[in-house]
Amino acid sequence: MPSSSGRIRQHPPCSPWSDSKIKAMNGSPTSRPGKARSWRRGELARLAGCHPETVRFYEKAGLLPPVPRSPSGHRRYGPAHLARLRFILAGRRLGFSLDEVRELLRLAEGGGSCDEVRGLAERHLTAVERRLGELQALRTRLVRLVADCRAGKGPDCALLVGLFAQITDGEGPDLPSQRLGGSDLR
Repeated sequence: MPSSSGRIRQHPPCSPWSDSKIKAMNGSPTSRPGKARSWRRGELARLAGCHPETVRFYEKAGLLPPVPRSPSGHRRYGPAHLARLRFILAGRRLGFSLDEVRELLRLAEGGGSCDEVRGLAERHLTAVERRLGELQALRTRLVRLVADCRAGKGPDCALLVGLFAQITDGEGPDLPSQRLGGSDLR
């Protein structure tokens, strides 16, 4: 928007935790007009859908900012803390690591570009797809082991024999000491 001098005014990047965005969340951030709403840790956790220890963990990890205390010494979390905690939990549900969530927060707060956010998400998606491939291979091996199991017991169980074959570089348990209950697993 042009100012009276005809120059275009630059606005600072809008924080994702601004009052206008917080008001758009479920519920109003105020309990009474003119009085800011705040919660203790357990209340915040309940509103966000997590355990209070999760809130403490994210505080210690530096993902949640320091919290002001009430005159009685209790931590009092505001609507911005709730919005940020919900953002962190949403990122974790998508499988982002703590470092990736930290980077997403940095990008959100620092006005990072959509390209930067997309790049981080694409790298994460590649890792998820790689893990899915690993899980599919694991499933295939496990299905084979279960199918080979003929309800034997102890060292004669085909599934246990197959597991020992996995840990002995693909070789089956040829020696008695390599069988379940043996004392010398090489």
